[in-house]
Amino acid sequence: MNGYFLALLGASALAIPAAAAAQPVSAVRPIAGTQLDVVATGEVTRVPDLAIISAGVVTRSASASGAIGANAARMERVRAALKRAGIADRDIQTSSINLSPEYHYANNKAPVLTGYSASNQLSVRFRDIRESGKILDALVAEGANQISGPMLTIDKPESAYDEARLKALAEGRARADLYARGLGMRVVRLLSVSESGDRYRPPMPMAAMARAERGGADTSIEPGEQSLQVNVSMTFELQ
Repeated sequence: MNGYFLALLGASALAIPAAAAAQPVSAVRPIAGTQLDVVATGEVTRVPDLAIISAGVVTRSASASGAIGANAARMERVRAALKRAGIADRDIQTSSINLSPEYHYANNKAPVLTGYSASNQLSVRFRDIRESGKILDALVAEGANQISGPMLTIDKPESAYDEARLKALAEGRARADLYARGLGMRVVRLLSVSESGDRYRPPMPMAAMARAERGGADTSIEPGEQSLQVNVSMTFELQ
């Protein structure tokens, strides 16, 4: 039995280097010509299809329970207005809830508690941007007294990024060909490609001024266009 295992171990030991020797060895062909590094940018434009707005309610009362109760009642009306406007539950998210005491400060005197402030903020996504102004007006009418935004953005930008990537690659290759012609050479091969730099950044939120007065003009929000960019660094060999 011991002789059998020794023979098996010996056969295994012989098989390991043989298997390793059978593995192909890849080698990177060294650069025989001139290395050229270029940076190219691909840019596309899209119309924003998503608006993100912060809407909230701030209430004050002499007691903490009074501030919270008044806040909850008004926030319920705000949520109902959003539902009536067709905003889905997945597009409404609580971003912050806060209850804090309020004091009166006088010189050389201890602070005096004057009441409590309660706030409740929602992050709301509007998928029909042109209707978001009307919804803002409705929110104010239902008790929302803190509104900021909208931040206009693109819901699913990856297909636009892919288009920008192809443009960047084409621009990089065209630029390499230009350098090669100017030097009396030709592009032999592409050595490396890397994506770098900042991608799409949504613009800073605009101040949303919703008018709740009877007869006031409706809030209007125009989506416009936004630019998405992809930067690529490419290395070529010229000969």
